[in-house]
Amino acid sequence: MSRSHTVAHTATLSVLLVCFVLTGCHSSSKNPTPTIAFSKVAAAYQESPYNADIFERDYKTDMIEGRATGARPGQRIVLYAKTDGRWGVCRQSGQPFTNIETDGRWKASVHLGIQYAALLVDPAYNPPDQTESLPIVGNGVVALAVVNGEGAAPVLPSPKILNFSGYEWTTSAGPIFHAGSRNFFDPANVWTDERGALHLRISGSPGKWTAAELKLTRSLGYGTYRFQVRDVSHLEPSALLTLIAWDGVGTESARRELDVELGRWGHLDNTNVNYVVQPYYVPANYVAFRAPPGLYTHSFRWEPGKVTFSTVAGSGNTVGARVINQHVFTSGVPSPWGESVRIALYVFHRGPIPLKNENEVIIDKFEYLP
Repeated sequence: MSRSHTVAHTATLSVLLVCFVLTGCHSSSKNPTPTIAFSKVAAAYQESPYNADIFERDYKTDMIEGRATGARPGQRIVLYAKTDGRWGVCRQSGQPFTNIETDGRWKASVHLGIQYAALLVDPAYNPPDQTESLPIVGNGVVALAVVNGEGAAPVLPSPKILNFSGYEWTTSAGPIFHAGSRNFFDPANVWTDERGALHLRISGSPGKWTAAELKLTRSLGYGTYRFQVRDVSHLEPSALLTLIAWDGVGTESARRELDVELGRWGHLDNTNVNYVVQPYYVPANYVAFRAPPGLYTHSFRWEPGKVTFSTVAGSGNTVGARVINQHVFTSGVPSPWGESVRIALYVFHRGPIPLKNENEVIIDKFEYLP
């Protein structure tokens, strides 16, 4: 072979190599990255954030439309609306999926939200019914688009970050459902004092109560979680303090959650402490009892297939401290899943005794022991 032929041959191989490195010299144009675009956006949810008389999912509906490009056969659209602090899937005839027409167009009904999201998903994808954070691209989600609702939406306060017991926490803001009751959460109702104790408050007046919630900004996993709580016997029957670990996914009646619930659920004469491994309606997952007035340390020791709840008088660190109650759950105990600790004080609006006054609780310390 002559030198000129060798040079030409080498140049040809170099061009081919570059083509392969650049994904096949124009082959990328045959398989474009899938995209989703909105062509008609539903109206923004405009319900008063203080309205506690509506029930979860009791929202008006509107139409939303768009187009998917680059979708493969069998892929579909999942639509979400963000309302009251969470993204809820918008079902079509009972199904969470919206079909894509041959020209890429899709059209569906959604319940009103502040924002809307469209996910292009694979045929086997199983979307969560509710979630605080949208799924990301990957693991069955091919593409994602988010848009604000049309028109003015309620202006909500901004969350704030604070430090408590050596951990970083973020506050909740705006209307959120807890235990079937809708509360408006105001970051101003959460603060720490000069000694580092955490204060949570229900403030306002009848018809316009605001509640308090904060959550840990990191996940801790298996271990012991302790909450040193000052006397809460002064709480009105419809004021609830909850100490939980949850990942933000799932409905009120079906999610992976560990709870210590302090309150009387709107009744004057009732138990005032609940231990729960959600879902609460499974008898083996629920224990209720009455604790007398006093300072207590409520805790749960979370292990594989087992969680031990306990309530101890005092700080919980004294040898021989009086144990008020202890219970071991072995049914339905979840494994770590990206959960965060959440502490909330809010109003249970569905009880027979409505809240009359502002309420406040103080938590001196939170501890985590691996």
